[in-house]
Amino acid sequence: MRPLPTIHAREEQPLESGRREILHLEFSNGERRRYERLVSGGHGSVIIAAVPEPGTVLLIREYAAGTHRYELGLPKGRMDAGETVEEAANRELKEEVGMGARKLSLVRSITLAPGYMSHQIHLVLAEDLYPERLPGDEPEELEVVPWKFDRLSDLMLREDCSEGRSLAALFIVRELLKERG
Repeated sequence: MRPLPTIHAREEQPLESGRREILHLEFSNGERRRYERLVSGGHGSVIIAAVPEPGTVLLIREYAAGTHRYELGLPKGRMDAGETVEEAANRELKEEVGMGARKLSLVRSITLAPGYMSHQIHLVLAEDLYPERLPGDEPEELEVVPWKFDRLSDLMLREDCSEGRSLAALFIVRELLKERG
């Protein structure tokens, strides 16, 4: 395994939601480069695969400003100060889907663009669901869309389901649940 590059200098520039960091690196072969990365602020974030029954996952349809359309994807959100991953996932699930979960399992973390961003989102599998709604910060009620795991190939080709973290998380959870039997 290659050794990580040596950081010779680090410059920081504050941003509204984190900071921009400039790294002056030296690689093991002597090459020197300058890399820039965005370092996330806040306490982290979660994305939730809520399974109300075997073979089904709950998606939400919400407005996405980046594409200026409504997108299908998994519920997700930022963690609050002092929250565990599981607590944040259960809170977001209650706010966005109107369900809580008795069983929450951290599956893994997913990066968005590791070449230039430090941000990770924690994928949580939520099972043994029950109805409970908390007020959220969304400007309108979100539509909850049950989706069958055996129809993920249909979902991945839909124009209104383009968020890569949701797609990756759905395939990861589908395979995890298959392995469980």
